Amino acid sequence: MDKVDVSILHRALSRERKARQAAERLLEDKSKELYDASLHLREANGKLEAMLNKGASNFDGAFVNIIDPYVVMDMTTKVLNMNTSAKEFLGYDNTKEEVVLAEMVHSDYLEYTAESFKTLLQVGVLKNYNAKIITKNSGEKYVNINASLIYDEKGSPIAAQGVIRDITREIEIKELLEDQKKQQDIIVENSSLGIVLIVEDNIVKVNKTFTELLGYSEMELQKLTINQISTIEDISLYQDLIENTERGESDKFSIVRKFYKKNGETLYGKTSVSAVRNEKGEIIYKVAMIEDVTNDKISEEKLRASEERLTTLISNLQNGILLEDENRKMILTNQKFCDLFKIPLAPEKLKGVDCEKSLNKYKHLFVDSEHTIKRINHVLKKKELVLSDELELLDGRTFERDYIPLFIDDTYKGHLWSYNDITFRKNYRRNLEIQKEKYGSIIANMNLGLVEIDANQKILMVNNRYSEMIGIHSDDLIGENVLNIMGLDDENLSKMKSQFEKRRKNQSDSYEIEVTLHTNEKRHWLISGAPRYDETGEILGSIGVHLDITKQKVLENQKQELVNELESSNKGLQEYAHIVSHDLKSPLRSVSALATWLYDDYKDKLDESGKYNLKMMLEKVEGMDKLISGILKYSTVNSDALDNIEVDVNEIIKSIEEIIFIPEHVTIKVVDKLPLIHADKTKIHQLFQNFLSNAVVNIDKKVGLVEIGCKETKTHWQFSIKDNGVGIPKEYHEKIFQIFQSIGNNERSTGIGLSIVKKIIDRYEGTVWLESEIGIGTTFYFTIKK
Repeated sequence: MDKVDVSILHRALSRERKARQAAERLLEDKSKELYDASLHLREANGKLEAMLNKGASNFDGAFVNIIDPYVVMDMTTKVLNMNTSAKEFLGYDNTKEEVVLAEMVHSDYLEYTAESFKTLLQVGVLKNYNAKIITKNSGEKYVNINASLIYDEKGSPIAAQGVIRDITREIEIKELLEDQKKQQDIIVENSSLGIVLIVEDNIVKVNKTFTELLGYSEMELQKLTINQISTIEDISLYQDLIENTERGESDKFSIVRKFYKKNGETLYGKTSVSAVRNEKGEIIYKVAMIEDVTNDKISEEKLRASEERLTTLISNLQNGILLEDENRKMILTNQKFCDLFKIPLAPEKLKGVDCEKSLNKYKHLFVDSEHTIKRINHVLKKKELVLSDELELLDGRTFERDYIPLFIDDTYKGHLWSYNDITFRKNYRRNLEIQKEKYGSIIANMNLGLVEIDANQKILMVNNRYSEMIGIHSDDLIGENVLNIMGLDDENLSKMKSQFEKRRKNQSDSYEIEVTLHTNEKRHWLISGAPRYDETGEILGSIGVHLDITKQKVLENQKQELVNELESSNKGLQEYAHIVSHDLKSPLRSVSALATWLYDDYKDKLDESGKYNLKMMLEKVEGMDKLISGILKYSTVNSDALDNIEVDVNEIIKSIEEIIFIPEHVTIKVVDKLPLIHADKTKIHQLFQNFLSNAVVNIDKKVGLVEIGCKETKTHWQFSIKDNGVGIPKEYHEKIFQIFQSIGNNERSTGIGLSIVKKIIDRYEGTVWLESEIGIGTTFYFTIKK
């Protein structure tokens, strides 16, 4: 709400106070008059009763002394007599015409009048009957009537007497007060300011805006004090203002309070407080008008924080900053500026220094001091932006300087200088030019063909190698369409055009293309293409680096043919392994059967040497059968499809313990709980069975122990199988994973088991290794990818 609205509100409150005071005085006066009239009525009642019995002629002198309009009527409301005041007020004279009071009542009050007349008959007295009547001369009037019945000797009502008071002005004042109150309420309720009526810090009344600002209902706020919903940051200032108000020095003051919304949020309110005093000068209540300035407060805090950040930023910039006002007085500088010009003072001590005089003091630092001063004066005179102005110093340094004029509302308010030491950069640029020449020579003669084209595929630049690859001199290539000189068929032409579309979309790519030279020779090129940009980042065309891979392509084709042949050969070998396995096992079974029958039939006739030879024959046949089965398994490890499912390794170990031979003195123990892994159950079973079978049969201790453990890494499961067996010599640590390689003279070993294990682990992208000590034991480690 602006100042005009606040002023209107104050005037409305002042009018209401004055109107209320006038109404109170008027009511007091009228109450006294009503009391006097009632006394007159009681005095006259006795006289009237007697007079009515004697006749109406004696009425005139009975109420000569009554000032207010006084009327006596019969029970039909016909006027029997009235005093002069009544005649003047009503405009009727009962001595000249018949006057019926009921006929003078306004139609809006007929029903109310009938009810009031009944009350008069029942009670005998009618107090404060208010109605609207229509007088003869003055029109509509509001009246207040106090009346009583007149009884005969038998106690029956024979007439009624009443004093009439004109309360038209009182009603008008009352309506005016109500209208003013309504207007005031409308102003208050529709005010953009939150308005609070406060009595001794208690909230008595609030407007709608205030409840909306804080989120409380009016009833909730009336249970709180103003201090329960707000605080003041500058409490000392607030106490001074309150004391001034209580001393009567000022009835108005403004301060910013922090209000707390019902939802816990904070609101900053600019609070204007006005004290309202009674006739004695005592403060009876205070009116507080609250304007939401939260956004202003936040903006102010942000601005302050921004200024602090800006100051901090300038102080820590790697550029030397000098801010001057329009009179060339220094406003702000930073430490970097002092360091650049070797000024032995802190930046804050330079504020207010005359920069023109300082320039003359330090002009000896520059190579051409006179030119430097003239240049600065020229720039200051034009007041136009200047960027990258170079200054050379006698000590060999070079500064780059920017000039930024500062205008506020088109009025020049000063300028900012930014200095940067570019000595290193300038030297670097000089060296860069040298390097550019160097690498330009390299590019021109490198083994990669380089071509630069515009957006229309026109050749802008090529190096020597590209000319050699295409078989056309570089001078003849400039300006040509690159697609026209490459001899492309439809498929390769379409591929090149799609690549150019990628460049327009800011995409780089590498691709192969087949070109036909003008000599009809076909060549294969590997091209790496990238967009070419200008200084603003716009795409102007593309750059392509070309490598002739014709020889590699030929080798690749030959390699693919060999791979196909190898796959075919491997397939044939697998089929051959199955056939050989079947064909070899068949006669072995026959030999085994014949040897068994021979032993059973002639064991009683054979000597010990004959029996031994037959047993050895059976063992060799059994070993041969295992060897054939092992070779078959080894050949199919990599070719079998993996049926990867969730496998519980704990269950795998239990099933292996039930099927393999475990000597009585050997125990298998799971040290760590083994995990659920995603793998082929058969392969995992085969993997652990080979490890455990080898472990349990190579323990020479009285108490054998095989321990199985597991650790989890980010990518793999790491298993370990540890035994306290004979140990494995170090020279066999790598050898045992090769096919047909075993340790010692164990004739039952085929030398295939661990090579199968190695193949399975390889398929799961794992590794296998061991740690062993002779006579102590061996630990095999292997990993399986999750």
